[in-house]
Amino acid sequence: MNESTRLSAQDWARAALKAIADGGLAAVAVEPLARTLGVTKGSFYAHYRNRDELIAAALTEWSRGHGAAGLAEFAAIADPARRLRELLTVVVQAVQPLAPSVHLSLLGDRNDPRVRDAVRRVDQARLELLARTYRELGLPPDRAASRARVAYGAILGLQHLAQTDPDAPRSAVLADEAVAVFLP
Repeated sequence: MNESTRLSAQDWARAALKAIADGGLAAVAVEPLARTLGVTKGSFYAHYRNRDELIAAALTEWSRGHGAAGLAEFAAIADPARRLRELLTVVVQAVQPLAPSVHLSLLGDRNDPRVRDAVRRVDQARLELLARTYRELGLPPDRAASRARVAYGAILGLQHLAQTDPDAPRSAVLADEAVAVFLP
């Protein structure tokens, strides 16, 4: 088996996402990724014609995993209070001090239309699930949409703070606090 068949296009896309988390779109470069993956550039060209195709694939991978498809498990929870509790707990516990974030790194490249579209899709899916959950918990539609935005903003804010705060409280503590604040 040669190296181009050992690595899949998805392996390259995931490596590109790690590079994006670490340094934005500018960090996506074929040679350094090949070195990181332990292969030659030939492996890359077996899957992609150019860097732009890789970036598009990486953004698609991220959108799929963090948008509607990635939220399907939570969306399937019938009880809205349980859904919100589990969603907040999982998301907030995933925030780790000093850990790179694809989402936050992409915001630095938000003027790129591909990035803007991917972030919009992910944000929209997350906000829709949160708003639906708040409606099912009894909030009127306008308040549910507003509460969803505030909760989502707080989560993104925790991700942002985690980028620079090695002394942040443990994620389990923050998750409990998020549930106390955002579960009516």
